[in-house]
Amino acid sequence: MEKKPRVFTMSFGSVYPLYVQKAEKKGRTKEEVDEIIAWLTGYRGAKLQRAIDSGVDFETFFSKAPRLNPNVGLITGVVCGVRVEEIADPLMQKIRYLDKLVDELARGKKLESILRK
Repeated sequence: MEKKPRVFTMSFGSVYPLYVQKAEKKGRTKEEVDEIIAWLTGYRGAKLQRAIDSGVDFETFFSKAPRLNPNVGLITGVVCGVRVEEIADPLMQKIRYLDKLVDELARGKKLESILRK
């Protein structure tokens, strides 16, 4: 059996503070990171906090997401040297979508633009 990429089994709660830290270093806020996560996955408020606190891995985080935003196809560009729109594995693609949105936030893009409005 093929070994899963390590990121699939990492807990979402262990990576979440890194997303927030990356954003805050660039003058953005935890609330903006939460807004991005809510837009992408439908997790917000107490549901998001439960996902962070419960230690679920990325695989579970995305499989149990309230709803994946229907506009995810509008997320394009390169993360970690790979074009997100060309990633074959659906879970890896979702993880990279989230990485890409947080990168855009940290680079100073307007939230409306990040949320593909």
